[in-house]
Amino acid sequence: MTFRAPLRDLALALKTAGHPALVAHGFPELDEDTVAAVLEAAGAFTEEELAPLNRKGDQVGARYENGAVVSAPGFAAAYQAFVAGGWNSLSAAPEHGGQGLTKAMELAVFEMIQAANMAFGLCPMLTQAAIEALALHGSERQKRLVLPKLVSGEWTGTMNLTEPQAGSDLAAVTTRAEPDGQGGYRLTGQKIFITWGDHDAAENICHLVLARLPDSPPGVKGISLFLATKRLVDDEGALGAANTLRAGSIEHKLGIHGSPTCVMLFEGAQAELVGEVNNGIAHMFVMMNAARLQVGVQGVAIAERAFQQALAFSQERKQGRAVWSAEYPAPLYGHPDVRRTLLLMKAKIEAARAICLTTGVLADLANLAPTESERTTARQRQELLTPIAKAWSTDIGVDVASAGVQVHGGMGFIEETGAAQHYRDARIAPIYEGTNGIQAIDLVGRKVPMEGGGVMDALCAEMHATVAELKVSSALESVGQRLEAGVAALERATDWVLNNKGPNALAGATAYLKLAGDVIGGWMLARQALATAQDADDWSQSKSALARIYASQVLAQAPGLADGVVEGAGDLEAVGAAALGA
Repeated sequence: MTFRAPLRDLALALKTAGHPALVAHGFPELDEDTVAAVLEAAGAFTEEELAPLNRKGDQVGARYENGAVVSAPGFAAAYQAFVAGGWNSLSAAPEHGGQGLTKAMELAVFEMIQAANMAFGLCPMLTQAAIEALALHGSERQKRLVLPKLVSGEWTGTMNLTEPQAGSDLAAVTTRAEPDGQGGYRLTGQKIFITWGDHDAAENICHLVLARLPDSPPGVKGISLFLATKRLVDDEGALGAANTLRAGSIEHKLGIHGSPTCVMLFEGAQAELVGEVNNGIAHMFVMMNAARLQVGVQGVAIAERAFQQALAFSQERKQGRAVWSAEYPAPLYGHPDVRRTLLLMKAKIEAARAICLTTGVLADLANLAPTESERTTARQRQELLTPIAKAWSTDIGVDVASAGVQVHGGMGFIEETGAAQHYRDARIAPIYEGTNGIQAIDLVGRKVPMEGGGVMDALCAEMHATVAELKVSSALESVGQRLEAGVAALERATDWVLNNKGPNALAGATAYLKLAGDVIGGWMLARQALATAQDADDWSQSKSALARIYASQVLAQAPGLADGVVEGAGDLEAVGAAALGA
């Protein structure tokens, strides 16, 4: 099944996220036509170069041979085309060789890349995160010799956190960094689950590695961040001998088979310190937060790919009699419940896309808004939305991919249709870059309490203002009513979270994040419906239909979700393992 870049949907999401105003203020050389041209060119590249490799990447995958990783068929050549097209350098600073475009545009482009080929997209996604970390915390040498190569995409980047005994608990990291007496360090240890940790698509790989110095304090306060390259780099930027690090194996996974997930062995590997000693977690969080938003976009992307395939199948596959036309045999699309499923899939995708791209615009505004007050407001809302963008959007990815299998019926359970691949690929996104449970804990423990709850209060006030607009529209009045009830439920749950610290708030965290995502997503769909309400074409009018079905199927559940936040924690401490059958 071919992939079609959703260019018009992306453009609407950027518009309602405030991207045109951002461009007018911070990017005077960037106009609407240029934005459209970049997205159109990216869409063509992803459709023609990346999408055709997706199935082969799943069926054949990356291979571990003779101590090294061989990329999935066609991936290395596609990566070189990706680099040649300049797609790796969109939002990086011009002083490092980047194009200096908006983060939101980069996210929109990367949605198309991930939708066309999620396994491929993981490679440049991690490189983007490495760029952000080195741009902020790298040494002069690293910025001069390494950063431009990462920006161009000639070299790729990885994130090395996890160890066999240290997954989400980074305090348990044991990889050692020994001073080498010459201003550098030697790394010794094992890292696991390293995405694109080794491959043959680029001439060098830059590993950002968490490790401990001999005299470091215990726990997360004793972890530093290091840069170790696959091939050594001299002071002129020339590549030298291979470093003493290697892939020990690659994992055999449920999905994303085209992405080599490596066990990395550091055997006295030469490395440089990044940033400050014992402040590695804070430095790595720059990389992790960038990756978390990109993973949220992955959720949108895999949902879009699964939806497109399900829609095409529903129009081709004929089963039963259509209730509207009495056609027999009729396409699946002629059955009301199939059409309802597809419409709800589409609504959830557009809600998640809007959340992610809005977060991207806020990231730009946090640096470029005219006043310090506006920059602070943008940064705080970006921080509030980031765990929602990551967790809620990746849950949507799994949900929509599962619904796509369901639309296919029994054919969806058969690998040859390809629907199952999207479901398998989607399932990793709620796990990596901080599990969705950790995102929920971050939301209720750190983000909602910002400014005494004032950041969420301000967002709810904006949603109430949209409710007032919806109520004067005959086509959207019902959406306004559902959104009003949803915002009230979110406010009630927020008050409870702010007043119930500790285990109770943590127990209700996942329900709270889902509630927040459901309501904020509904609000953003409503804004899109309002923005297109005066346009008469079918595509524009469909936005009102999407907002209505989302309101009736998703927002209608918000009061019950709020009850789940408030009441759902009560039995958790009292319930022992025996009650669960253990």
